[in-house]
Amino acid sequence: MIGLDSRQIYSGMEIGTAQPTKKEQDAIPHHLIGVRSPEEPITSGEYAKLITATVRDVRKRGKEPIICGGSGLYYRAITKGIFKGSVSNLKVREQLEKEYDEEGGSVLLGKLQSVDPDYAKIVHPNNRRRLVRALEIYKATGKPPSIHFKKQKRSGEKGLDKFTVFLTCFIDELEKRIRQRTKIMLSNGWIEEVQNLQLKFQNKLLHPLDSIGYRQIIAYLNNKLSYEKMVEDINLRTRQYAKRQLQWFSKESSDMKIELSGDFKKSDIAARVIRSWQG
Repeated sequence: MIGLDSRQIYSGMEIGTAQPTKKEQDAIPHHLIGVRSPEEPITSGEYAKLITATVRDVRKRGKEPIICGGSGLYYRAITKGIFKGSVSNLKVREQLEKEYDEEGGSVLLGKLQSVDPDYAKIVHPNNRRRLVRALEIYKATGKPPSIHFKKQKRSGEKGLDKFTVFLTCFIDELEKRIRQRTKIMLSNGWIEEVQNLQLKFQNKLLHPLDSIGYRQIIAYLNNKLSYEKMVEDINLRTRQYAKRQLQWFSKESSDMKIELSGDFKKSDIAARVIRSWQG
């Protein structure tokens, strides 16, 4: 299994990113899970290259890899590549980050809506990195991100034969699973995990910690949120993010779509996927 998750690649974040358990990783080989320090942020382009190299390595050994995860930008990077002319402008980025910190995400989202209303629909005002990156692209190129994405071309992933499965479920079931997931993660030591990361990195500003759940726990540890409000906010932000993920992937092409119900069995889902893939 090859991870396609923007946070599961980082070490020390096993609980908060819901990384596969040791038992699961012992059962089958896992790749790109917990292999990078939170001090080393990764771009979608770099991740695409890592995935491609890993796929080729697995296939050389006569095995068929499974790429699993829900990071839309990383998925798009391996299916369409990074847009030609993708640029970075650190000075512009620093200015936008300053604006975000001083004015808030809603202000920057308003600016993005004025130049790229389509892309703004899938960006949350709390997603500092994506908001800043989108406006950085616009300021650096004079064109909104959506225009660039439409012109994306495959960049080095040719020959990566794929069978894509889109798993989705009804919103009521999704909300129930999110609440259960948050409860389990907290009982498994999520707060302690955050404390360990802060101690290890001496409260450095780590990009991976600017994520749903980690933000709320840090606020709780800083006495800015009560425990109850922390849990409520984690569930709310996770639910909003999950809805955006479903919206994102519903627009991507897939070979198979499966609607999960509350009583689904993993073995039945796996059997359906294998039959379709082999057929």
